[in-house]
Amino acid sequence: MRIGINGSDKLVNPDLDRIIVDIEEAESEGFATYWLAQTGLLDATATLGLAGTRTSTITLGTAVVPTWERHPRSLAAQALTAQAASGGRIVLGIGLSHRPVVEGQLRMTWDRPVRHMIDYLDVLLPLLHEGNVSHQGEIWSYMGGGGRPTEQAPSVMLAALGEQMLRLAGSRTDGTILWCVGPRTIEQQIRPLIEQAADAAGRPAPSIVCSLPVWVTDDTTAAKDFVGSILKDYAALPSYRAMLDIEGVQGIESISLIGSEQQVTDGLAAIAQAGATDFTAVVMGGNADELALTRETLAAYAG
Repeated sequence: MRIGINGSDKLVNPDLDRIIVDIEEAESEGFATYWLAQTGLLDATATLGLAGTRTSTITLGTAVVPTWERHPRSLAAQALTAQAASGGRIVLGIGLSHRPVVEGQLRMTWDRPVRHMIDYLDVLLPLLHEGNVSHQGEIWSYMGGGGRPTEQAPSVMLAALGEQMLRLAGSRTDGTILWCVGPRTIEQQIRPLIEQAADAAGRPAPSIVCSLPVWVTDDTTAAKDFVGSILKDYAALPSYRAMLDIEGVQGIESISLIGSEQQVTDGLAAIAQAGATDFTAVVMGGNADELALTRETLAAYAG
């Protein structure tokens, strides 16, 4: 299982230079991947493209870009530009977002989400791979193409949790990017469904990217209380709630890797055993020493 860093915690008050330095440091520490969510007003795809000009080996992924707010033609242009800038190291992770965000913030209609994603891929994938498309869909359409800065298409993955989305991810993309998912859910739901779909479509074994908070600390109770409080809203979203119910837990703090170095290492091993191909850590700590020790523990496991 490859180990990476999820730097999305740095997007609350984003400092572009600091994020790129963090990506450079992650590469030098031996991490295989670095991921950024599309939140706020910092563009994740553009940031990773910039980081690609200052790194050479680390895989750079979006986790994830919400599809409702961005036409697939526009996202294809952004992803191909970042792919060219990085020399071919981009993973374009995309996802539906959630009804409260789409309707409450974007003021758009949450309608037929699976059909939405099928149409989205019908436009996005040909543009990435061939540079043109002719698709008249029910939700997304595009007729046309253009010159590409690279002919090497980025890898595409879906944020997929439910059966229909997992089957779509396995049959048409390179894998899934997970949040609020622990080892029991990976073993019982995620891995079987996505691998069956990929096999039926004649595609290679899909990537399963698991992302969770990680915190090496002696004060486990306080750390779990803090993680539970700042991430409590996720546990109320229906798609995540269903995953946490499979785990048999109330909140994300219960599946986060929080505790001693050995407890964190054991947690990583359990996730790998369940079938994850990648783990990307949201590094947490109550002070600079805990942050450093958490990152060192992850790097040691990666090594």
